[in-house]
Amino acid sequence: MLALSLIAGFAAETSSVFLFSFFREQNGQAGLFLATSTSGLNWTELKAPDGKSFLEPQVGGKLMRDPSLQRGPDGVFHLVWTTSWGRPPVFGYASSTDLIHWSEERAIPVMENDPTAQNVWAPELFYDADKQQWLIFWATTIPGKFPETENSGDNNHRIYFVATKDFTNFSPTKLLYDGGFNVIDATMLAEGGKYYLIVKDETKNPVKKDLHIAVGDSADGPFGPASPAISTNWVEGPTAIKIGSEYYIYFDHYGNPKYYGAIKSTDLKEWRDISPELSFPRGIRHGTALRVPESLIRDLSVPHNSQPNKQP
Repeated sequence: MLALSLIAGFAAETSSVFLFSFFREQNGQAGLFLATSTSGLNWTELKAPDGKSFLEPQVGGKLMRDPSLQRGPDGVFHLVWTTSWGRPPVFGYASSTDLIHWSEERAIPVMENDPTAQNVWAPELFYDADKQQWLIFWATTIPGKFPETENSGDNNHRIYFVATKDFTNFSPTKLLYDGGFNVIDATMLAEGGKYYLIVKDETKNPVKKDLHIAVGDSADGPFGPASPAISTNWVEGPTAIKIGSEYYIYFDHYGNPKYYGAIKSTDLKEWRDISPELSFPRGIRHGTALRVPESLIRDLSVPHNSQPNKQP
């Protein structure tokens, strides 16, 4: 019997709330920001102790885009992020028990066997409860690797991954997902004995830029063909979570008009856009939604007011 994902596992806690990690501006130079919610609809920003951010980037290209935050079974928080737009092909990593005090930041190299790899974008954390290990997966373009989609856009990404139990020793890098199209910004949800890989079709010619789901029997694949689009286009940075009996996928709508939105489903097949029902902190860019103990948030900081979402 498949164990539920870490996110779903926290649903059993009676005194828990939702936490959202995110960055601001184009490149996230300021670092990690956090927001909290009791409903998953209205999000309130948390104030960092220094009045700035919870963690400033120090490694790689010293950016902090796409911060993926998850909490392990032992209560330790793990954070990975995009450190630069190009080389070196590394992702940033740090850990914390309280979101205030962090380990020394590390740049984790993951594409050494492909010297022409251009980048490591949007690393994502997922705890595989069945194998009791973490997966970190991301998008990389390797010139000439997938010639059939070489002209589909400004890059030609596929999703790669490593596995680890301790964030010190990592498995060799492997291909996680090739759906036959240029793909970025993958996230994962486990439910009902299946793993749901949510990805962005990055195809520009013709424009796709929308979200799809591929289903597999194991967190490390293989995954089946991508579903038809489940979102509008010009969205990216999905993060998925189960709230009650419903599944939410939040996304960053970066086309005009710019807004942070979400779609919702009861069966992981039919999706409804609920973006007008949401409010998020001003300037939020994509990150991760997770469930945490209420006591941790209560002790963390004093919240700020959130801003209503601007919708088309």
